[in-house]
Amino acid sequence: MPRMRRVESSSVDAVGFDAARNELTIRFVSGETYIYGMLPRAEYERLLAADSVGAFVNRRIKPRYPVRKA
Repeated sequence: MPRMRRVESSSVDAVGFDAARNELTIRFVSGETYIYGMLPRAEYERLLAADSVGAFVNRRIKPRYPVRKA
């Protein structure tokens, strides 16, 4: 699992990016953790810069990238 970075969000606790595998790991405040695959690094950087991390995840990550539970 990549090193996790805490984010300011009411729904997302922390995120991490594995550049070698192009995988984004998201730990939600519920404690559940999911890994989104085939995600470009630029998309991870946009996530970190988003005004609302939760909205970005719902709008740009969840509908576009394959996911598995960690």
